Amino acid sequence: MPVPPYVTKLRAHVGHDLLLLPGAGAIVHDDAGRVLLVRRGDNGRWSLPAGMIDPGEQPADAVVREVFEETGIHVTVERLGGVATHPVRYPNGDDCNYLHVWFHCRPVGGAARADGDESLEVGWFDRPALPGLDEWSRLRLDSPDAWFAAPGAPPPAGLCDPYAL
Repeated sequence: MPVPPYVTKLRAHVGHDLLLLPGAGAIVHDDAGRVLLVRRGDNGRWSLPAGMIDPGEQPADAVVREVFEETGIHVTVERLGGVATHPVRYPNGDDCNYLHVWFHCRPVGGAARADGDESLEVGWFDRPALPGLDEWSRLRLDSPDAWFAAPGAPPPAGLCDPYAL
């Protein structure tokens, strides 16, 4: 899906300046313990499915929608995975800082397929065979409990790199 209309309207006023935006993502494991990944359309890297929360949308609803849009897989949310801010600088120069909430989810239907826009490929991966993932994806995958940055503690280095989409 292209940039939501409300973000396009904001960008008309602020240009490439920093925007704080809400995002939601999913860690989806199938019954065999494999994790669902997408190869992103914007940078070609493998990542967990995620996207922006629309105005008035709850994060859990957004993650269900985003996973289906990007992967063709229907999921149910099982539990909170964590929350963190994550800076991103897009190739066009737009600066964002996402307040990102992620959930552990279970697939309940659908068939894996890329949407050809946000996702170029979709796949189920065993942990030892995961493609190269950035620190942001690793943090989300490797945190068994709900993760958050402790008050006063700096976030992990990978969360501070605005170029690590």
